[in-house]
Amino acid sequence: MHSINGRSRLYGALVCGLLGLASIPGGAMAEGRTLTAQDYAQAEKYMVYNTMPLVDHAVVMVHWMDGTHFWYVDHDAKGDHYKRMDATNGKAEPLFDQAKLAAALTKAGDKNVKADKLHVMDFRVAADGRDDIVVGGKHYLCDLKKAGDCQDQAKLVKTGKEPGVLSPDRKQEAFIRNWNLWVRDVATGKETQLTTDGVENFGYATDNAGWKHSDEAILEWSPDSKQIATFQQDQRKDGDMYTVTTKVGHPELEAWKYPMPGDKDITMIERVIIDVPARKVVRVKMDPDQHRSSLCDDVSCGRNGGWDDVKWAKDGKTLAFVSTSRDHKHETFRIADAKTGEVRTVFHEDVATYYESGNGEVNWRYLPNANEAIWFSERNDWGNLYLYDLSNGQVKHAVTTGEGNVTEVLKVDDKTRTVWFRGVGRTPGVNPYYQQFWKVSLDGGQPVLLSPESADHTITMSDDGKYFVDSYSTVDKPPVTVLRDANDGHTIATVAKTDISRLTATGWQPPEQIVVKARDGKTDLYGLMYKPTHFDASKKYPIIDYIYPGPQTGSVDSFGFELGYANNQSMAELGFIVVAIDGMGTPWRSKTFHDVWYGKMGDNTLPDQVAAIKELGQRYAWIDVNRVGIWGHSGGGNATADALFSYPDFFKVGWAESGNHDNREYEDDWGEKWQALLVTNKDGTTNYDNQANQDIAKNLKGRLMLVHGSIDDNVPPYSTMLVIDALIKANKNFDMLLIPNVHHGYAAATPYATRRRWDYFVTNLAGDTPPNEYALKPWPWR
Repeated sequence: MHSINGRSRLYGALVCGLLGLASIPGGAMAEGRTLTAQDYAQAEKYMVYNTMPLVDHAVVMVHWMDGTHFWYVDHDAKGDHYKRMDATNGKAEPLFDQAKLAAALTKAGDKNVKADKLHVMDFRVAADGRDDIVVGGKHYLCDLKKAGDCQDQAKLVKTGKEPGVLSPDRKQEAFIRNWNLWVRDVATGKETQLTTDGVENFGYATDNAGWKHSDEAILEWSPDSKQIATFQQDQRKDGDMYTVTTKVGHPELEAWKYPMPGDKDITMIERVIIDVPARKVVRVKMDPDQHRSSLCDDVSCGRNGGWDDVKWAKDGKTLAFVSTSRDHKHETFRIADAKTGEVRTVFHEDVATYYESGNGEVNWRYLPNANEAIWFSERNDWGNLYLYDLSNGQVKHAVTTGEGNVTEVLKVDDKTRTVWFRGVGRTPGVNPYYQQFWKVSLDGGQPVLLSPESADHTITMSDDGKYFVDSYSTVDKPPVTVLRDANDGHTIATVAKTDISRLTATGWQPPEQIVVKARDGKTDLYGLMYKPTHFDASKKYPIIDYIYPGPQTGSVDSFGFELGYANNQSMAELGFIVVAIDGMGTPWRSKTFHDVWYGKMGDNTLPDQVAAIKELGQRYAWIDVNRVGIWGHSGGGNATADALFSYPDFFKVGWAESGNHDNREYEDDWGEKWQALLVTNKDGTTNYDNQANQDIAKNLKGRLMLVHGSIDDNVPPYSTMLVIDALIKANKNFDMLLIPNVHHGYAAATPYATRRRWDYFVTNLAGDTPPNEYALKPWPWR
């Protein structure tokens, strides 16, 4: 279910399979075309692994090194070029000697290094002046300005293999071992145990319950690297989840804690603050808190071990945090004293459906110097920022107002009292999904637009807030990346202009943006439409709806420039029109829009999908609305099966991957946020019955393929098994692809499942014959 922020809404359609269980044949199709291997090769030509290398100078993300310098990767036909730009004058130069680094890495033992494809993931200047480089997940210290030697830190400093969370000064990393929290000195490898009372299923900083069970630590270092805010997680009474591997001999059982909606006992956390030098644990003086985030369905949506609902004061004396109720309807803003653990409740926000602290990012901020907080709320039906007085918990005033959402607070300067943020829907006449960049005063006034182009903007700010790099694009216009002044937005220098001439020489074409009406006949919905490059308007084309229903995101990954999300163009090449449409109930519009099917997850945006496709059929004579297919992964797999069951005369063919077909069979946080707490009535019915696919499986008329990984630990395979059981009991023909020993994404079997999906629609929707066992090439992992 989960995507970037985490969640895999789809995993870019690079899914895979190893074993296909033979299906029961359906009715005979009219004789159609016989596709050849060359036809499939034409479709494969537009898979993202073939298109991405043909795009030159697409610099979207940069990495700030200090207030005036950033580095980035500039790719062209000759390979990757690592560059550094000086923000004061806009001049760029090589970041390092790539040939020297490749030679040094080879000498250090990495045998797969090429100077034009180095896979540098992080670059910094160490305290001693050496180059601190992460290459392909390995950490090296190099002297590229001198002899050109690199030392593999893993070989130089012998430490445990547990993943760590680096302190702000980069001298220590905190990690979990045997349910307790430890710190490791980065330079020497010396390890120190910080807690001693962690036991199985009651450990510190753990991220190992529910859909996400990793070895990562969840914590927040204080700015001075001397304290850690984290928790002791109590999952001792949680119910278990099980998966079993497939192999010759005894299978291996994996079991972990996985609470579900309605469970009496779910994961709880006891908040603690740890004095690292003293190895002292201070318990925050409050009752155990819910294992919840103010935004996503985990205790934190933070990247790299961060805990984004906890904010330290710069002096480390206090920290603010937000507690979220089990059903996400009640938020409490609190401040804790780091030395004593004393807690003060400052204010609350209560909502009728669910609260979210942002549109993709946690957007509240703690401003202790001014005794204020910035708070995100949709109380006026849009996501705006409000300034709170922490002395009395009252709202001082709105920082932003009106329609449109603040999606991401990038920086707050409490000295100049300025907030920089990305937002959507704030400029009339502009695509409401385009992210634009603004600044506004904490003391009120109209926000100032710093990115005027009508496009989708990706922003990376300098640490000091003086500059930002802006990469902007649209569906049909590739990125232009510029360096800008953060005060007034004027352009200082052009970093790169994307060149797609090598790509367009292959015949590639971008999708078309479409606007259609929603189920109510009034609300505009936005989407993308993909046509085959050999499109002929005199023909009739079957249409395939790629779907992800949300509610945390939608079917369209971005309205900026993208090459291969869901590889929809490849599917279109086989003779289809492919659409992706963000229906009502998905984010980035108004709160009312997002809430449309709260408590009715069986909706899945399907009324909007049906209305949109019918409208497109009336608009374009070349769309055959009598041949409609649908497919999706995870939530999209759920929606696909739902479509075949709820609209059996409209959707003729569906390919449903790894679907959460009944959210009572999925992790507690997901259903209890979007469907509400489970309520069982006296007659045995529940408020979850309206979203259970197995209860309507008997309505199936078309062709349905159910796909699942056998050890999926996000959406366990038993959800699909419920639907299979219901179909068998209803004496319905269906198809199934079970993929052994893969999780929610299908890893190395991706090409197989992708090809099988193509075959399924070619055969059952288009009525054509696919080539026999065409072999897609593996994704080129390093």
